Amino acid sequence: MRDRPATIQREMSDLASQLDQALKDGHLLESSRTNIDLLLRGSASPVAEAAVTELAAAGQWEELNDRFFKTLAFGTGGLRGRTIGRVVTGAEQGKGGPNERPEHPCAGTATMNFFNVSRAVRGLIRYAKRHVGSSRRPKLVFAHDTRHFSRDFAEFCAKTAAELGCDAYLFESGRATPELSFAVRDLRADAGVVLTASHNPAHDNGFKAYFNEGAQIVEPHASAIIAEVNALDSEIFEPLPASEQGTVTTIGADLDRRYMDRLKSLLMRPELLEGSKTRVVYTNLHGVGGVIIVPLLRELGFEVITVPEQDIQDGRFPTVESPNPENGPALKMAVDLADKEKAEIVIGTDPDNDRMGVAVRDGAGKMRLLTGNQIGSLMAWYRAKTAFEIGWLNDTTRARALFVKTYVTTELQRAIADHYGIGVVDTLTGFKYIAEKLRKYEDAIPADKKGVDYRSLDEATTRTLRLEYSRFFLFGGEESYGYLGCDFVRDKDGNGAAVMFAEVAAYAKSIGKTIADLLDDIFTQFGYHEERGKSLVMEGADGASKIQALAGSYSVQPPEEVDGSKVSRIRDFATQDLFDEEGDALPKEKMLFVDLEDGRSFAVRPSGTEPKIKFYLFGKDSPAEDLAASKAKVSAALDSLWSAIEADAKARMA
Repeated sequence: MRDRPATIQREMSDLASQLDQALKDGHLLESSRTNIDLLLRGSASPVAEAAVTELAAAGQWEELNDRFFKTLAFGTGGLRGRTIGRVVTGAEQGKGGPNERPEHPCAGTATMNFFNVSRAVRGLIRYAKRHVGSSRRPKLVFAHDTRHFSRDFAEFCAKTAAELGCDAYLFESGRATPELSFAVRDLRADAGVVLTASHNPAHDNGFKAYFNEGAQIVEPHASAIIAEVNALDSEIFEPLPASEQGTVTTIGADLDRRYMDRLKSLLMRPELLEGSKTRVVYTNLHGVGGVIIVPLLRELGFEVITVPEQDIQDGRFPTVESPNPENGPALKMAVDLADKEKAEIVIGTDPDNDRMGVAVRDGAGKMRLLTGNQIGSLMAWYRAKTAFEIGWLNDTTRARALFVKTYVTTELQRAIADHYGIGVVDTLTGFKYIAEKLRKYEDAIPADKKGVDYRSLDEATTRTLRLEYSRFFLFGGEESYGYLGCDFVRDKDGNGAAVMFAEVAAYAKSIGKTIADLLDDIFTQFGYHEERGKSLVMEGADGASKIQALAGSYSVQPPEEVDGSKVSRIRDFATQDLFDEEGDALPKEKMLFVDLEDGRSFAVRPSGTEPKIKFYLFGKDSPAEDLAASKAKVSAALDSLWSAIEADAKARMA
């Protein structure tokens, strides 16, 4: 512990007595009391002590419990939590920061601040150095979005990496999460980090870690990195001697260009875009998506109009309630502009540009918001159909092609795949599992066929290799607006999704149809499929406990009948030994999937990134000419199903 003057020691003693009394009176959780001491011992900033003292003096015990009820453990996705408290102390506010944020992130062991970011990056560095060995310095890449403190955290991480003997690469300004994935692969780096909380509220931030494949960390690396991070209980460290330190290199435009050129290879029929002049309204929702999407779509021949008020990179996300393209209100300004400018489609991406939402103009001239399942199915259908038309696939090779999707993504994509005779593999929720499949398919190619470096091969060459020796990933995605159509990025990619969807739009225009028409054609051919995403939000320490209890209750007391229909099958991913379509064992995850005899189904799982428990509802009807009747039938059935699930959840929490 640092030496403290006598006056400060007395103040700390007074604070300790106050906290002990609050614990005795039942105001402060025992874990909070322990973790406050942990932070005060391990913080390098006097702000932590001052903030805790202020909150205790004001009797803000609920705020202290929310900040300290746990340590922000490094999981397989990294860290995510509040960086601005519900109550902002005077010490944290300080002089203030850009975009009306406080000067300092909120103190806490369950929050995003330099205490936790330091632990996370140093643990990652420790493992990277061990993995690389003593022959060279590890290479780490750091990116960030527009959130409060994202740039500060990224610069801190790069500086820390260099001081501890690594070569760091830091983007010159905000970049998309998928470009970080590309950069790790392109630079042949050993690990990477993007500072983002994706589409979470403005008060959150996160630390998202990637390993040398350019994908989020999975086993066997995950457990080892987590152990290194969680073993650290202080942000204080000693830099190596100057002669042993690494360097910090700024990256930007050159890497952007390589990434954009590679993204163009996603186009299957680029001639469709010649002279199409499709008018697109794009919004980055105050994030980083405009860095790549706007110039790239313009290079491809699209007329791109942006929303001026939302072009501004601002971590407050001031023009939207939530910077999430899954939510219709987030795209309202873009839709209004599209109506004014007579644009055909609206594209919106979240702050770190890994998710993409879309609105399209239907035959009646109205803008229609599409769901993530509908957007993904349109691209999956187009890519499967076109792959045969242009010769990527044929009767001989179709068996090696596949879609990879998550279990909670629409089964419409399976119906499409079955029609074209290609495979489907389901994974657990999280794009890291889709990326792990891509690694498996790359590794299956014989080493002598890959040449010196697989990553330097163009898409046509790798496609030929995958079709001959492995499996060809044609498209992948998850219902939460994440999509991927290549293997040179190993995460969901809003940039690539914009390119793929723009081609679908150009195709629709070339045959005199709207995208809404195409979607209805798909429903008519394969049957109407509808999905609903619902959630129950429970914040703070008490909320976290309720979420876990509710999630656990489905394993202990699984439903036998729901909404008048008997349960035909239950898959409990937390307790059962389950395997995917390729025979690979699935990691244990808190998710329960319930199939009903009447064809409906639902899944329930606690969110790994937000204070909510999620419910996924699925309904479908057989192919029918009367599509309107099918839609009404399935929609009513899902309304009824949600009412039953919601009532049951409330009863389980009573």
